Amino acid sequence: MTSLAGRATDQLRPVTGAASELAAMFGAVWRRSLKVRVVSSTVALSSTVVLVLGMVLQAQLAQRLIENKTQAALLQAENSRILVESELGTVDPTSASLAGRLSTAVDRLTNPDPTGTGPATASAGTYEPVLVDGGDPSGVAGTGERIGPLDDVPAVLRSAVERGALAHKITTVQRGSTGMTMLVVGMPVASAGRTMQLYLLFPLTAEQRTLTLVQSTLVVGGLVLLVLIAGIASLVTRQVVVPVRQAAEVAERFAHGHLEERIPVVGEDDMARLGTSFNEMAASIQRQIRQLEEFGELQRGFTSDVSHELRTPLTTVRMAADLLYESRDKLHPVLHRPVELLVSELDRFETLLADLLEISRLDAGVAELHGEIVDLRATVTSAAASVRAVADRADTALELNLPDDEVLAEVDPRRVERILRNLLTNALDHGEGHPVEVTVAGDSDAVAVLVRDHGIGLQPGQQDLVFTRFWRGDPSRDRRTGGTGLGLSISLEDARLHGGWLQAWGAPGQGSAFRLTLPTSRDVELTRSPLPLGPPGRSPGSGPPVQGPAVPAGPGR
Repeated sequence: MTSLAGRATDQLRPVTGAASELAAMFGAVWRRSLKVRVVSSTVALSSTVVLVLGMVLQAQLAQRLIENKTQAALLQAENSRILVESELGTVDPTSASLAGRLSTAVDRLTNPDPTGTGPATASAGTYEPVLVDGGDPSGVAGTGERIGPLDDVPAVLRSAVERGALAHKITTVQRGSTGMTMLVVGMPVASAGRTMQLYLLFPLTAEQRTLTLVQSTLVVGGLVLLVLIAGIASLVTRQVVVPVRQAAEVAERFAHGHLEERIPVVGEDDMARLGTSFNEMAASIQRQIRQLEEFGELQRGFTSDVSHELRTPLTTVRMAADLLYESRDKLHPVLHRPVELLVSELDRFETLLADLLEISRLDAGVAELHGEIVDLRATVTSAAASVRAVADRADTALELNLPDDEVLAEVDPRRVERILRNLLTNALDHGEGHPVEVTVAGDSDAVAVLVRDHGIGLQPGQQDLVFTRFWRGDPSRDRRTGGTGLGLSISLEDARLHGGWLQAWGAPGQGSAFRLTLPTSRDVELTRSPLPLGPPGRSPGSGPPVQGPAVPAGPGR
């Protein structure tokens, strides 16, 4: 039994899978196509209206046909009663000739007088008569003599007629192997001795055919109407959807940098007004973008030119400062400290100039990436060694958590080491003397380095600012490293140049974490990170609380 159930489940699984795929495809089309939604909704609502109207019309028609049939049948029954009473008015119900006289009366009903003196039957149609000598309202029992199919008459109708009432009822009788719907009319008939009962069975075949024809006509007409409504809705929707799709395509091309794209404007309707407004907006945006590009070009050129122009006087000043520093023992003791400050600030000035030149190259898009396959553990170790002196002055421990296996990736080791050096010096500046943890991990698609401090942390929203140029979380706070304010900005651009992510997380009192994620090779697109970002419990690959893993943490500390 279990085996049979398993085989049945295996056979149903492809059907279920196909149904799920079909439902998913329909859902995708429903979400993406305004035309499909409008046409489907219109057809669905129209189907409901047509169905309700058809049911009401069919019910009204059936009621009218039954009323007309009943009126004609009652008139026919009254005429038949008069004829039967004329035949049985002188008949003694106890005589032996009762059966013969009943048969004669029934024959008169089924074979009307050709001279036209008998009752008319054309209005009610054909019928089957039943004449029976039953009991009468006074309680006198009849002989039970009957002519016709008395068994087809419902018992409730017979009881009402035996009590002396005129009654009618619709019932289904069996004729061979099929059922036939009939209208049965019953009434008492007076004879010489007591009252008898007369029943007329009128087939409703013609009325059923009429209802079937009307129903078929309504179904066909409804389907044709729905097709026409769907076509009209599709045509009307197309007049709206086509310009909207055209506008969407133009907007997409415009968003991809084709600033000359415009919507063709035809006519003076609402869609034409939309196209005109869009074109005016696009022209305004194009002008502003060009102005910003020109301003950016001027700014980058100014930064680059100033940086280069400052190198010559800086070199001269550096030579003079070095000469003074080397001869400081020969100077007056009061001048020792100014000379030391001069050399220190010149070092910072040179670093700032180097960062400005690097920023200008990144902004101009001329930065080059010299990739080679390296073990990321060695790069992390080298970056940690370069900031060891800073860590010692800050009395902060550097804890390296390196895996035993190689962590290989195709990167530019100079740029990656610069990123790690900036992250480490940033952690030392804000770590409040607590240990700084560096964790390395990798998989087949990506490698990651997490730099975690346990210092002051970040205020809500600051993870979106930390990579902004020259931004400082606390302007009054002293920097141990004398940073230029451009290190994290350059690090973010270096990470993007590799096709990677640089993401930030932080919370007040819990410290902060910066995660660098790089693809193992240039042809790999990142989808997740091997290391979690944030407090313990976050799953690997998760990104910042707001932005998620697929978007580099925007600007930070």
